[in-house]
Amino acid sequence: MAIKMSSTFLLRKLHQLSGIVPLGAFFAVHMYTNSTAMNGAAVFNEHVQDIHHMPYLIFIEVFGIFLPLLFHSIYGVLISTESRPNVLGYGYARNWFYFFQRVTGIFLFVFLLFHILNLRFGLIPGLESYSNPVAGNAHRAFSIVAAEFKNVSILIFYIFGVVATSWHLAYGLWLFAVDWGIVIGEKAQKYSLYLCIGLAIFFGAVGVNAAISFVRPCGLFPSIVCEDDAPPSKIDAPVAPRRF
Repeated sequence: MAIKMSSTFLLRKLHQLSGIVPLGAFFAVHMYTNSTAMNGAAVFNEHVQDIHHMPYLIFIEVFGIFLPLLFHSIYGVLISTESRPNVLGYGYARNWFYFFQRVTGIFLFVFLLFHILNLRFGLIPGLESYSNPVAGNAHRAFSIVAAEFKNVSILIFYIFGVVATSWHLAYGLWLFAVDWGIVIGEKAQKYSLYLCIGLAIFFGAVGVNAAISFVRPCGLFPSIVCEDDAPPSKIDAPVAPRRF
């Protein structure tokens, strides 16, 4: 029994840690890359190409993303199946937050599986990325995603995915800080929770705007906020005055 409890304790700690590093860090970088779509196809494609040029990329993907994500997702679903929601009996805010954490975790298991099979590997028939994933096609990355998002249902699905990820990460960060003894005391936990909710709103807004940027230049912002990636127009050289 002692060995089993120790293993569960260790797995839970690894589950919490993997949600922050590397997965949380990767999500922040991913949102930055997606946000470059605000400035047009050329800028976004260039950033995707930079990722493709990273040394040891396959090892980073496998050991820094896929395996931690697989562990975090599967173990998270197992934890969710053991939980007993009591939001109807005890409608406190933290009970609802815990409930949303479990719901978003299950939804993200489905969303991320679709996302990876779709844009990373191009394995979803009937979509633009089928046999034509973003990976390996950096020069067409923007056009591939933009074509996918012309389907309103796909765009809405991705928006829900970004919002769910933002909440799951931000509240998970708060749970991590409390459980690991980083934030101690009622006031500290209260204000750090507000901070994490603000972080969820920030990441959600950034992610939604990035998604909209694939179907509307500059996303939800006016065009003056963004750069113009169109090639500069040719400026004629001044003509020297004629000599008579």
